[in-house]
Amino acid sequence: MSLERPVSPDPYTLLPAVGEFAVTSTDVTDGQQLPMSAVHHSAGGQNLSPQLSWSGFPADTKSFVVTCYDPDAPIPGGFWHWIAVNLPASTTELPAGAGAGDDSLPGDAFHVRSDFSTRDYGGSAPPQGDQVHRYYFVVHAVDVDALDVTPDASAAVVSFNLAFHTLARAIITPTYQH
Repeated sequence: MSLERPVSPDPYTLLPAVGEFAVTSTDVTDGQQLPMSAVHHSAGGQNLSPQLSWSGFPADTKSFVVTCYDPDAPIPGGFWHWIAVNLPASTTELPAGAGAGDDSLPGDAFHVRSDFSTRDYGGSAPPQGDQVHRYYFVVHAVDVDALDVTPDASAAVVSFNLAFHTLARAIITPTYQH
């Protein structure tokens, strides 16, 4: 059985156009393999969310949402690895490991359930021998102080709300294959 599939398009090009700003990381590099620190325990990694910092977002940003999405997962809807919502507008960086739980996030920010069914960062863990997977770490600049979601919201509900409240996005896309 071959696990090779056609590469899906960049999922963010399918959404309404919004502004862009910059995101950088001391831990991950766009287009390069994730370090084992960001890989899930089940794949032999440390399961730590990477350090992210951002700048150049719109002046009227009122909060941020940080997500990590794998469109290359061998399921129809891709796989959500991380959803941290309602980060204060004064936040311009998350240190490595900030995805460990709600206590690791600033202000009243919180995590919603990832596709691992946990409320934290879940590192990459594609099937052994599968194609290269892309991990879209996205910082969304939001036009409201807080999205109207609860910790029990799904990634789909958060994404739907973001469709109406995103001013701009910053994206860094490392990869992983094992």
